[in-house]
Amino acid sequence: MGQNVPECGSSTDYEPVCGRPHGVSLDRHGQLIVADSYLGLHSVDPKTGKKTLLLSNSQGADGVPFAFLNGLEISSQTGVIYFTDSSSRWGRRHVKLEVIELNRLGRLLSFRPETRRVSVLLDSLYMPNGIVLSPDEDFLLLAETSIGRILRFWLKGPKAGTKEIILDNMIGYPDNIRLSSHGTFLVGITTPRFRKFIPPFLDLIAPYPAVKRFLAKVIPLSCYNILLPRYALVLELGLDGEILGTFHDPEGRLTWAISDVFQHRGKTYLGSTDLPFLPVLEEWDSFSSAECPQETF
Repeated sequence: MGQNVPECGSSTDYEPVCGRPHGVSLDRHGQLIVADSYLGLHSVDPKTGKKTLLLSNSQGADGVPFAFLNGLEISSQTGVIYFTDSSSRWGRRHVKLEVIELNRLGRLLSFRPETRRVSVLLDSLYMPNGIVLSPDEDFLLLAETSIGRILRFWLKGPKAGTKEIILDNMIGYPDNIRLSSHGTFLVGITTPRFRKFIPPFLDLIAPYPAVKRFLAKVIPLSCYNILLPRYALVLELGLDGEILGTFHDPEGRLTWAISDVFQHRGKTYLGSTDLPFLPVLEEWDSFSSAECPQETF
């Protein structure tokens, strides 16, 4: 979405200049809507490549600029664009600092293309990430990654405009949430929180703000990767947040750090925050029931 310079893709330091698309979805008119973490909401014509800025990060909402646009979902009924701003402090390239500091600086927002009106639906969120509309679009689910929680925000009915927690103290940190091909929710878990001899690293430092601030200042971001297990985990949820199944690659033989799970034409695609390729599963439905044991990809 940004400048096309030779350095793009070589380092995260160039992301604010080059742009970093995060959420992507087609609208009702066949236009590609892109949430660029640094450069705002854009509309892109898939045929010509022409891009149009809808809402810049500097514009923000309610006087607060965006710093880290992330999740994106578009209503097929109304055309409203729902999106998350994960932090007003850290940009995408410093996502690990946002997780470590456990800030409540994120927001859920909506944007109406016909009026160019942006609204804050929820604020003071813990790194809001992936969002997904329910099949009837009466609510959406939102992942608060840094705290390991999933919220439901009601869009219609007597609870419209309210939120509720449907999963808390999760077994891992949720990233994106998608509808499966049969109407359930699939949640990618970037890092599990399995306890072994000692608690997971983030759990261990969570009660100590001074330690977290110190680590954020002195330890390079790349060093945190050695503390994270290579483990792939996906949760399948029912409409009320009940866990219907779990899917595992405990040794990371195929993939790990699952950021997204997307089903299309009978195949399941697994995104990862760490890997430069996209694993594709030929079969999935046979495992999608509450009675199924945990399986390895």
